[in-house]
Amino acid sequence: MRRVNTHEAKTQLSRLIDAVQGGEEIEICRAGKPVARLVPPPRQRRAPEVGFWEGQVTLHPGWEADAEIEAMFEPSLNERDPK
Repeated sequence: MRRVNTHEAKTQLSRLIDAVQGGEEIEICRAGKPVARLVPPPRQRRAPEVGFWEGQVTLHPGWEADAEIEAMFEPSLNERDPK
């Protein structure tokens, strides 16, 4: 992490911002003691777009109906409905 004094930060702000955009962290000091820090903002995740998997996934008829899986996760339903 690079340290700069307040005078340099004031006169070189544009260059410091460019450095921060490049991923560098910069500490601003007054009388040799840190008083502020310039850091890049947290990375933001993009929300997935609607239809992102379109054409890449195939769901076959009956994919959602599996008695064995239903019995594992919802046994109370099977007890009420004897077949």
